[in-house]
Amino acid sequence: MGILDKLRSTFAFGKTDTLAQAELETGATAAPEAPAREERRKNKRRNARDETRALIIDDSPTIVFALKKILRSAGFITFEALNAEAGITLAREEVPDLIFLDIVLPGANGFAALRALRKDPATAHIPVIMISGNEQATELFFGSRTGADDFMKKPFSRFEVFARIERLLDENMVPRRISATSMAAPSTANAAETAGAELGSGHLNNP
Repeated sequence: MGILDKLRSTFAFGKTDTLAQAELETGATAAPEAPAREERRKNKRRNARDETRALIIDDSPTIVFALKKILRSAGFITFEALNAEAGITLAREEVPDLIFLDIVLPGANGFAALRALRKDPATAHIPVIMISGNEQATELFFGSRTGADDFMKKPFSRFEVFARIERLLDENMVPRRISATSMAAPSTANAAETAGAELGSGHLNNP
């Protein structure tokens, strides 16, 4: 390998380990496939208003880093928590406009966290996008009406993150719950509780 090739190799891998791993886990910087690029050209994306506040609850620092980077690039203000308990506390203190909630967490899992958020009048109105790369957790989500507003499977792309957010935007470009009536439905809390019990606490590894 010549000197020029060595220099190219050195600068090609100049990213921090954290960022490189985050990109691998989320696919956030991967070039979109041709159909996705074409779709983006045809339909202009509806963006959330500047300084929309998003809370990220995930025990993977790389996922938190990547999602925070994606959201902040679009003018979001972000808050981060690595477990359900800290996330619930932050949600009550900051009352964000949107929450990204991982299903498999240490201690209380995402279903238990969602149940707590929906039972609290201060946080019941906040739209929640649940995320997971665990197959069992994903099956439980789709098999139950959990009270979440959307689901995003890991690995996810930047394009998908904003597509999920766009589905929740109202006429003022503010994220809102898809079904206001589902906030108060008793079956919502019960479904989340049942799913959380089936998932168990700390029994699955978070991919």
